[in-house]
Amino acid sequence: MVFSSLTFLLFFLPLCLGAYFAVPQRFRHMRNLVLLLFSLVFYAWGEPVYIILMVFSTLVDYGHGRLIGRFRSRPRLARLLLVSSVAINLGLLGVFKYAGLITTTLRDLTGLPLEPLELALPIGISFYTFQTMSYTIDVFRDRVPVQRNLLAFATYVSLFPQLIAGPIVRYRTVADQLEGRRETVPQITAGLQRLILGLGKKVLLANTIGQLWQTVRDTPLADLSVLGAWLGILAFAFQIYFDFSGYSDMAIGLGRLFGFGFEENFNQPYRADSISDFWRRWHISLGSWFRDYVYIPLGGSRGSAARTWFNLLVVWFLTGLWHGASWNFVAWGLYFGLWIGLEKAGLGRWLNRLWRPLRHAYTLLVVLAGWVIFALDSLADIGHYLRLLTGLSGQSLADAQALYDLSAYGVLLALQVAICARWPQRLAAGLDRRWEGWLRPAWLALVLLLSTGWLVEMSFNPFLYFRF
Repeated sequence: MVFSSLTFLLFFLPLCLGAYFAVPQRFRHMRNLVLLLFSLVFYAWGEPVYIILMVFSTLVDYGHGRLIGRFRSRPRLARLLLVSSVAINLGLLGVFKYAGLITTTLRDLTGLPLEPLELALPIGISFYTFQTMSYTIDVFRDRVPVQRNLLAFATYVSLFPQLIAGPIVRYRTVADQLEGRRETVPQITAGLQRLILGLGKKVLLANTIGQLWQTVRDTPLADLSVLGAWLGILAFAFQIYFDFSGYSDMAIGLGRLFGFGFEENFNQPYRADSISDFWRRWHISLGSWFRDYVYIPLGGSRGSAARTWFNLLVVWFLTGLWHGASWNFVAWGLYFGLWIGLEKAGLGRWLNRLWRPLRHAYTLLVVLAGWVIFALDSLADIGHYLRLLTGLSGQSLADAQALYDLSAYGVLLALQVAICARWPQRLAAGLDRRWEGWLRPAWLALVLLLSTGWLVEMSFNPFLYFRF
């Protein structure tokens, strides 16, 4: 089940909210049980078999957390328990997400007659695995108290607003909220607004511009023009941003409905003026996870230049691999690791002397080239597409299909540029009291109406981060 579906919006969410708030205040602890049961139904809707895997992961990390807390006075045993927890989590992730890549790579390198393991990817496993690992690591570091309430911990792991696509909510962010949160009218109102705007970003912006990317993606590369290639990668850049940030907005809004405060996951990334700045703004929860649990423990930037480069490349290799079991994702991660390393090595100081629009243009070009690596599976296709963008492929600058796509999607592309530049938000701020008085509710009602109508009429409703 996804948030941007009529089943979720018209049936699941109203039923969940009704059951949740039907629990009297004096039995507040039972509200976690309501959330847990509905979260299990939400997860089992798509693939009920893999609910066993999530329950297993929950029990493993709950038990390891209890044991680490109990034997904290014996550092070696506590460390061994932490290693056990991390090994089990990474083992599950490795088997279900990377077994096919590993066997295929070994077969190609060695010539052994290995059959690739074709296992269905459990939805959200990359997200909830990182969440449960953050809990046991932080318990070992004595940064969070041991959670002795299994119901509260199971609610944390399975919480449906952030279960299948993040943001990656660390235990310490919601530790106090699991048993001591309070739902208020302003918080619920803000949550509904965030939910509706996120739905609009996903349905009206991401899905619509995604149709342009789909058209370009289905066109043989030999038949694409330079203009068609640029339109395609711009469409993909907007689709993946509005798809994922819209889903994160919906998750944050849903969390507020139930009294949870999740951290932000995006901060206007396409306004960044360096690649380092871009990654401080894009998928913030993932970047901060790798920083705190991999990069800093490896030594961060405190050692020699060679050691810093090594730490960076390890983190970005893992970041790429986290996104998918394919070598183009690894290449994508290392590509950004290289640019960030160059900026740390001196390119960043040189960029800071440039006019900001030039820094912004540099960032967008590097990011768009990165999206080519991300979007295409074949390294040969990636090279061909990049040559197309530079005009070095020898293909036409424009063709009838590209001109038609430009006329059909040009206004939408311009609108998405404006939204990323925050022009509508500045306009709303200028309206002052009128916006806060009646224009905001009218605008939210219009977005909800259009989004619902789109879902009723259209069948194109992909969710890009399902595969991660």
